[in-house]
Amino acid sequence: MGTRRGLNRDGTIAREGSLARVPPAFAPVVDAVRARVPRVFGDRLHSAYLYGSIPRGTAVPGVSDLDLLAVLAEEPTGTDRSRAAALGEEIDTAFAQVDGAGVLVSGVGTLLSDLERHDGGFFVACLCTPLLGPDLAERLPPYRPTSLLARETNGDLHTALARWRREARAARTDAERRSLCRRVTRRVVRTGFTLVMPRWGGWTSDLDESAEVFGRYYPARARPMRFAATAARTPRSATDVVEEVLGDLAPWLADEYTAVHGRKQARG
Repeated sequence: MGTRRGLNRDGTIAREGSLARVPPAFAPVVDAVRARVPRVFGDRLHSAYLYGSIPRGTAVPGVSDLDLLAVLAEEPTGTDRSRAAALGEEIDTAFAQVDGAGVLVSGVGTLLSDLERHDGGFFVACLCTPLLGPDLAERLPPYRPTSLLARETNGDLHTALARWRREARAARTDAERRSLCRRVTRRVVRTGFTLVMPRWGGWTSDLDESAEVFGRYYPARARPMRFAATAARTPRSATDVVEEVLGDLAPWLADEYTAVHGRKQARG
């Protein structure tokens, strides 16, 4: 089915990524993940998904990270999360083409819940590429670029600002600073995009395109958003992030988001 602005012909958001798009340099990484995930989680594993630049086919060796979601039949425990973190470190160490590996872990019940329908559910159905097990997307609805989707995906930016500032002050190593920079700038750019997504009428996960689309509606904020998109691809120091992003753009964005779309439903 053809797509326009990340949409299917019926106006619903098209699922991005596929295993067929994985760049050849990352094929050994994907094969290793496919083999290791079942060993880590055993019969608790329901399914596993790749997301981000690798299944979208835009990953750059030595620059891009690997993003993985492991879905468990039951809600994850502290042990599950520790094992997920260890798996990420193992993959990052074993493969030079990967600059960092993050493993999210969640439960089937959470992802299929009404509360997560337009957040975690959308994430799986539209942004994740099935790697192992039954595809939860078959149990989720189609999605459109609406204000509801914007609110439930990124309407909680305001809750992250103080935490990011603490992490910036606490960062001691280059690796910690790069990790913080990547997380903060990606989140800010994606929040900027979803702020204007309903007006634009489409979907993209490309950071440069996200910043460009945002800038059409908020030209006075276009330069700092472009800076954030650049920093997300080539992480800089935590100090730069604090000064250039957390100092002005992110607080303004949190307030504007609340004014336009409201705040995300509170999680227990």
